Amino acid sequence: MNREQVLAQVQQHLASHPEVTGAAQIAEVIRQTAGVVSDKDVFDLLRQLRHETVGLGPLEPLLQRRGITDIVVNGPNSVWIDCGNGMEAAGVRFSDDEEVRRLATRLILACGGRLDSAQSFADARLQHTATTAIRVHAMLSPPSDTGTLLSLRVLRQAHISLGELAEKGTFTRDIADALRALVHAKRSFLVVGGTGSGKTTLLNALLGEVHPGERIITIEDTAELLPKHPHHVALLTRAANTEGRGQITMQELLKQALRMRPDRIILGEIRGAEVVDLLAALNTGHEGCAGTIHANAAEEVPARLEALAALGGVPAVALGAQIAAAAPMVLSMQKTASGRVLQQISVVEHNPVRVRTLWQRSKGWMEEAPW
Repeated sequence: MNREQVLAQVQQHLASHPEVTGAAQIAEVIRQTAGVVSDKDVFDLLRQLRHETVGLGPLEPLLQRRGITDIVVNGPNSVWIDCGNGMEAAGVRFSDDEEVRRLATRLILACGGRLDSAQSFADARLQHTATTAIRVHAMLSPPSDTGTLLSLRVLRQAHISLGELAEKGTFTRDIADALRALVHAKRSFLVVGGTGSGKTTLLNALLGEVHPGERIITIEDTAELLPKHPHHVALLTRAANTEGRGQITMQELLKQALRMRPDRIILGEIRGAEVVDLLAALNTGHEGCAGTIHANAAEEVPARLEALAALGGVPAVALGAQIAAAAPMVLSMQKTASGRVLQQISVVEHNPVRVRTLWQRSKGWMEEAPW
């Protein structure tokens, strides 16, 4: 009997005997099924069984790769990963598309979602370990023309300080001091950058510099922010259930946070009409608020803000008035061949809405820091 046959029989036994849950009990079932088997083989089968039932199956070992941020499955023989240097082949294969489909369905169902012929694509968030979450997107065929597709974003809650980022080369020590002063001055700021550029890592480090007497409320779709701070409250959005009910949006959570005596409100990623409420908060005495925006450069921020404000029914003229009072700083992160770096420090101005560069990595300070 080969390994896959043993695994299939053990899974069938466990399905018909739900009372068998302990590792020792399962190991005994493996020995009874496989006959003469070494302790190492039993351990390997236990680990594979766990991966097949509550983990990521054949993809599970990839999570141990250093710096991994993304795993994508384009078909049973096409698995790719991103460890910070772009996509590369993972060297992992599935037996067939049905195995990929079973994994995708199980991951979505485990998070309370639905994936079948009537609902052929879905998003989910899986808490893998205490410090690692996985954002899952799955699509079946059709509409996919190449079989079942899986896209996994690995989200690790980083505990890293500004000093440690300076040691890694994200910025110099004098810039670390300037960022620390920005936080202490309670200036509002936006961290911008492309996918995997280190926006959340920088934001986590900055929040760790907030005075311990202040109350931080973070609002996210997926729990990524975990600052080293004694008074941090985390709020998470919720998708609608299969009946289309129960959705909790970032905009609604932001309104609730304003009633919770916040000193600082932080939006994990601003991608909708909640930008209107955030700007309103900045103009009603809530200093030091922050958030991240997906943009490849600081110069893209005005257009992004105008587009997001339009979703909330705020025209460009009114947006300019809001920004005039808030004047948020913009910290631009960029992923380079040598790592993730802080590329630019700017400030958002109005009439018209634009950004003015204060510091640039290649040129240094162009103006004195306004804090």
